Amino acid sequence: MDKNRLEAFSDGVIAIIITIMVLELKVPHGSELADLRPLIPVFLSYVLSFVYVGIYWNNHHHLLHTISHVTGGVLWANLHLLFWLSLVPFTTGWMGENHFSSVPLALYGFVLLMCAFAWWVLQTRMVAMQGRQSPLALAVGRDLKGKISSVLYLVGIVSAFFNGHFSEAVYVLAAVLWLVPDRRFEKATHAG
Repeated sequence: MDKNRLEAFSDGVIAIIITIMVLELKVPHGSELADLRPLIPVFLSYVLSFVYVGIYWNNHHHLLHTISHVTGGVLWANLHLLFWLSLVPFTTGWMGENHFSSVPLALYGFVLLMCAFAWWVLQTRMVAMQGRQSPLALAVGRDLKGKISSVLYLVGIVSAFFNGHFSEAVYVLAAVLWLVPDRRFEKATHAG
């Protein structure tokens, strides 16, 4: 099956996810700058989540350019990823509305961890489809960034119950780790 339909569907779902997140930003009931102050946690959670969804969209784009077709397993793995990404607006809103309190902060980290797991599943299905010596398989390699991110999400989840600011910093650190598109996939695209 051609990959274009999968790519178009994924782009549409990710666009809807971002739209839902921005709709959670409510307009203040005043016209003074001070009226924006209560919205700061909601805005900060939106910015962090926008960066995360953008990272997934960007790397998803690069990942799909390493293949020419998809299988049923890849389609289901992609839906699995989109499912967890679709929960980002909910956890973003809950975290922001509750000023980064421990349970919403931990749930946010859990959703990030599950997104990372779903990404790993998708990547693994694609490598299995292409073979262990494919440019994609060689690009994935040991996937050190993916493993480090998962550990950071676990640390963020646990620390949410002890030190929320540390937990927030860990989630930001994991995002910073991925801000630059994964060059491994770009190299695989040119090699393939």
